[in-house]
Amino acid sequence: MNALLLLIPLALVLLLAAVGALVWAVRRGQFDDLDTPALEPLTDDDKPWRDGGKPPQSDS
Repeated sequence: MNALLLLIPLALVLLLAAVGALVWAVRRGQFDDLDTPALEPLTDDDKPWRDGGKPPQSDS
């Protein structure tokens, strides 16, 4: 029974921290654009490789 006196307030503090983190993320705009980051790997960009413009070699 004594453990509940510690665990219930601890759970409430963790809940408030999680809600606070969610509110902070929403206010900072973390959830504004959910589609573009998923599509970025599909774009064809002409960025050069670090090795002087050549793709990395595989060892197969």
